[in-house]
Amino acid sequence: MGSNEFEHEAEKNSIPVINRPLDPEEFRRQGHLVIDFIADYYKNVEKYPVRSQVEPGYLCKRLPESAPYNPEPIETILQDVQQHIVPGITHWQSPNYFAYYPNSGSTASFLGEMLCSGFNVVGFNWVSSPAATELENIVMDWLGEMLELPKSFLFSGNGGGAIQGTTCEAILCTLTAARDQTLRKIGTENIGKLVVYGSDQTHSALQKAAHIAGIDAKNFRAVKTSKSSSFCLSAETLQATINSDIEDGLIPLFLCATIGTTGIAAVDPLQPLCEVTKRYGIWVHIDAAYAGSACICPEFRHFLDGIENADSFSFNAHKWFFTTLDCCCLWVKNPSALIKSLSTNPEYLRNKASDTKKVVDYKDWQITLSRRFRALKLWLLLRSYGVGNLRNFLRSHVKMAKVFEELVRSDKRFEVVAPRNFSMVCFKVSASSSLLKHENDDNEKEKKSNEVTETLLEKINASGKACMTHAVVGGMYVIRVSIGASLTEEKHVVGTWKVIQQHLDAILSS
Repeated sequence: MGSNEFEHEAEKNSIPVINRPLDPEEFRRQGHLVIDFIADYYKNVEKYPVRSQVEPGYLCKRLPESAPYNPEPIETILQDVQQHIVPGITHWQSPNYFAYYPNSGSTASFLGEMLCSGFNVVGFNWVSSPAATELENIVMDWLGEMLELPKSFLFSGNGGGAIQGTTCEAILCTLTAARDQTLRKIGTENIGKLVVYGSDQTHSALQKAAHIAGIDAKNFRAVKTSKSSSFCLSAETLQATINSDIEDGLIPLFLCATIGTTGIAAVDPLQPLCEVTKRYGIWVHIDAAYAGSACICPEFRHFLDGIENADSFSFNAHKWFFTTLDCCCLWVKNPSALIKSLSTNPEYLRNKASDTKKVVDYKDWQITLSRRFRALKLWLLLRSYGVGNLRNFLRSHVKMAKVFEELVRSDKRFEVVAPRNFSMVCFKVSASSSLLKHENDDNEKEKKSNEVTETLLEKINASGKACMTHAVVGGMYVIRVSIGASLTEEKHVVGTWKVIQQHLDAILSS
């Protein structure tokens, strides 16, 4: 008997431990174990190195080469998660995690995610699960009202909102709608003349979306910013760039303005930028992936002044709004522009509700057909904490960022390199510091400052006591401390500052 025949015979004679893939009582038992495991993880998360310390390829050395033939108990699997998976995790929910932008979570969002996974509906159109569509309509209007968006962005005002996966998807969808809207007027043969604008601080998602949407790479503009303007996109520079393109026979199409840029959380001035774009019929998308959350607080809402002249707006609830990944909230003034570009109507999806045009079919608002019931986690979040508490959670992070900024400014060896608009502080080892007194040339001082700052960041992350990331702006290598993890308290911020000072002391003494 050959090996395959032997395995086949063994398969016929084996008795599986679990008879059904979905057994309610077995789910109940295993679910309790998993929730206890996760609860213990959060209880002990501070004990782990914040950034994973493993080497590439570590997991292949620990796990079997092939999948098990027979079932294994959940207890054994969870033991392996603890022993093999946890060491390879960078702990985004650690109170000492300050890298990138926050990916904050909450009990309400976790439970909403469980409900979403538990129902496991595929809400591509209204009829496929009416509650999934209608709850999303309601929640997106709730959020829009919290942000004081113009009524034209809400379902109640003939606009509307959809939950995308990420900002990349939101930008691609709106750029595609803008492209097709323009090409219907000028002819598809002129796609090579369309120009897309952002700043040199705009997220790379814009360039990726432009590439996917078929915009000529030569027609992508990353307009230069400078330290003198706090690395914001100026209306004057945008106007000059547009003038040059028009003189060359090109057609301005799309501007992505940012509220809280990736590098240093700079804020592009919406009012003057929109005054420029409206002269040319340019579609304006506002990317507030990180900082949009803060705009539910009245003291930060002014950053959105001018939004009434934009065409679309998005922010990531999965960043600084205590919602699990993925959850990007996108609003558009003109849903029909999205629908004309993204809709498909095969016979197998035809239904009476869609034919009435009185329902939202979200498949026509996004790239994919299938979609998850993401609105559940936002609904649970808003109901479980309320607007007042959500504002106070955000304010507590901003307050901690102010504390950290004051600590940095109190040490003359460092400098804060950009205005702190929200809960992120960007700093570096100062080129004018007495530490670099042996360097005579200013350029050499800046170069040495960058080297020391980069080494400092590497040492901190390697220690496992905190995790941060960097940006390069205006030729400066800067460390970003982004405060927004749900478990972070002021003691963690102060403790991290001490870690920074200790590592700089060690670098200088060596």
